[in-house]
Amino acid sequence: MSDHLMNTYMRQPVTFIKGDGVWLWDANGDKYLDALAGVAVNGLGHAHPKLVKALSDQVAKLIHVSNYYHIAEQATLADKLCEISGMDKVFFCNSGCEANEASIKLARLYGHNKGIDNPEIIVMDQSFHGRTMATLSATGNRKVQAGFEPLVSGFIRVPYDDIEAVKQVAKHNANVVAILVEPVQGEGGINIPKQASAYLEAMRQICDAHGWLLMLDEVQTGIARTGTWFSFQHSHIKPDVMSLAKGLGSGVPIGACVARGKAAEVFTYGKHGSTFGGNPLACAAGLATLNAIEEEGLCQNAEKIGNLIRSEFAAEFKNTPGVTAVRNAGLMIGIELDRPCGDLVKIALAAKLLINVTADNVVRLLPPLVMNENEAKELVQRLAVIIKTFLNS
Repeated sequence: MSDHLMNTYMRQPVTFIKGDGVWLWDANGDKYLDALAGVAVNGLGHAHPKLVKALSDQVAKLIHVSNYYHIAEQATLADKLCEISGMDKVFFCNSGCEANEASIKLARLYGHNKGIDNPEIIVMDQSFHGRTMATLSATGNRKVQAGFEPLVSGFIRVPYDDIEAVKQVAKHNANVVAILVEPVQGEGGINIPKQASAYLEAMRQICDAHGWLLMLDEVQTGIARTGTWFSFQHSHIKPDVMSLAKGLGSGVPIGACVARGKAAEVFTYGKHGSTFGGNPLACAAGLATLNAIEEEGLCQNAEKIGNLIRSEFAAEFKNTPGVTAVRNAGLMIGIELDRPCGDLVKIALAAKLLINVTADNVVRLLPPLVMNENEAKELVQRLAVIIKTFLNS
């Protein structure tokens, strides 16, 4: 540990030195089951051979040249993303908050182009969109915002999974230009709309009726995490704008703001940019990730293994007081308890298992997409004992 690092993280007392698939080893040689995947980043697990080769090959050729020039890898990755999403154009950046920042800027510019002086965006309670000033202002979590006032204005907050609340805003506010929403709220506690497909479809209808942009934050749900390439593909709609990051680069920092139709033409020369965004190394990581997911059927695996984990936990906790819900969207799994359970992170770590707790009382699991059935069952067996012991203590 260094005394020179800012105190911005509550780090656990462990240092990992190598990984393989869903497994990690610490500096003492102890082996851990990784059910967090770097918070939905390491979809291919650790040290995936196709990713290792792609990155090694790219580093030997070119890492960075800047966006003053054409970048072949960037063009290829943009083509691939548009092919699998049905979208039209891509802006590359370095993270999820940057992708959401680009979406917010795009929406505001879209509004100004329509003659709206103070464009506003509808956002949701319990949402999380990042920690830049605009994205934390859009986020529905006072803990993230506290101490950073004055916040960026221009956001109207409504309850998640409440279409009537959106309709009420539409009746009374002529400045709205877009809706920004997560198909599944990750940081908020793996919150899944009661009728997920109908929820997105209703918002699509409202946006179309009022000339708004539908902007989906798929930073956590995207790149096969919920069992399709993108979570919106469980419905019959397409967004106008979609933000991506996390699993897109399998650990190499990359984000993307993907747009379609009229939204794809909003940004013009000089309106947005990024020094590192879409450099050859990051795009090589993105291409290798998408190719491996496609070749190895990892979209289907995420759905199969995620449903297996949910059903196994549901059986384990069937008669367990204190467990109020087990839910999943592919390999986004939430186990909700009736009490705060942050201590479970440290307890699980001591048992050589990596998990997360979010929204104070939800155990969040985001395993690598490569997890197999035996590894999934081992995860359930280990964690079920830990949670039951915690609830009975």
